[in-house]
Amino acid sequence: MFISEAFAQAAPAAASGGAQSGLLSMLPLVLMFVVLYFIMIRPQMKRQKELKAMIEAIAKGDEIVTAGGMLGKVAKLGETYLHLEISSGVEILIQRSAVVQVLPKGTIK
Repeated sequence: MFISEAFAQAAPAAASGGAQSGLLSMLPLVLMFVVLYFIMIRPQMKRQKELKAMIEAIAKGDEIVTAGGMLGKVAKLGETYLHLEISSGVEILIQRSAVVQVLPKGTIK
């Protein structure tokens, strides 16, 4: 009779210790996701934001590089397309999203 009471009193203490060890076992997984966010996800979001701002800031006369490697000067601007002058009198139509880099003025001669 005394033994069953002793087991009954010890049971709640063991149950709360198990819950605490369950939280501690989840801690490395949570830390891994936090590190992943700061190392991979956050810098990628920052690059996308900078690229979007660069594409929206393109103006007539800017010299740009496309994703295909073509260099040219912006001749006309549209909502989603650009007219790119790749040679004197030769214009092509490209999407704004194809712009990779805006070059400093005077780069293309």
